[in-house]
Amino acid sequence: MLGAIGLDEIQEAAYRALVGLGAAEVGDLAQRLGLPEEDTGRTLRRLEGHGLVAQSSAHPGRWVAAPPGVALSALLTRQRHELEQAELAAAVLASEFRAEATQPAVHDLVEVVTGAQAVAQRFLQLQFGAESEVCALVTDKPMAITGMENDAEQDAAARGVAYRVVLERDVVTGPDGMTELSAALGRNEQVRVVDRVPTKLVVADRSLAMVPLTRRFAQPAALVVHASGLLESLMGLFEEVWRQGMPLRLDGADGLTEEGPAQPDSTDLQILSLLLAGLTDAAAAKQLDLGLRTVQRRVKRLMEIAEVTTRLQLGWHAYERNWLSRPDH
Repeated sequence: MLGAIGLDEIQEAAYRALVGLGAAEVGDLAQRLGLPEEDTGRTLRRLEGHGLVAQSSAHPGRWVAAPPGVALSALLTRQRHELEQAELAAAVLASEFRAEATQPAVHDLVEVVTGAQAVAQRFLQLQFGAESEVCALVTDKPMAITGMENDAEQDAAARGVAYRVVLERDVVTGPDGMTELSAALGRNEQVRVVDRVPTKLVVADRSLAMVPLTRRFAQPAALVVHASGLLESLMGLFEEVWRQGMPLRLDGADGLTEEGPAQPDSTDLQILSLLLAGLTDAAAAKQLDLGLRTVQRRVKRLMEIAEVTTRLQLGWHAYERNWLSRPDH
């Protein structure tokens, strides 16, 4: 727990033990920690450098723990100061980068990353840097990186980053498919499945994408695409595959269920009929003896089902999908 202020596990264990004892000699502390005296002495000197312990002036050879409330607060304050300085430096570098890249050359819009370790590291950076949304197409052939299992994904989800993931059906039926899916759905990620996705793809915040290169390369390689027309095309590809996918959810027994496309119920269709006939929301609510908010909520749900943004589009979609009977001419 104290790793954030620069202590490793042994140093933390030594400090905790010394706090509990109040004071101890190197031999006693070494026995308590199960370490050689030489290693224990080295650990104490490092803790002394952090200001967490000190040698007793009254009893030479004994070590005393500094009060945690004072010593740890000092370390935390120093850590915060260092982070603030790092943030300031990052802001300056970002400003300098933007100044130099106001008119980026074409070759600056695409990076080529080669090598399994480099590809995996870039993939993690993409997720660690995400602020709002990560979209992914996942195949059953992960190449240098796994489909859904990494600490970056858990970190991003914990920060409130939304995930939309489309899986090939073979991923779901694979040996680790159920475990990975249960973990993803447990983090409230939206997951859909299709028979086949065209390529593995990850897009962060609609501003940075990563797509693997072909297997003709001697080692794993990937393209990192920055904001550009190419990135917009990749995002369009994702949205098209996403629309075709069937949502997955956890059932009550922690199994996976493939949901069919949502459909309006009879009340939805009554509301829609009245609205298309020219009634206002309030008039339709009164006609059907419903609350105004109920009508508005159902209309919003219908627009989500139809994946449209306007009521005009909703009316066109309703007739195209035969939700309502077409008028005879």
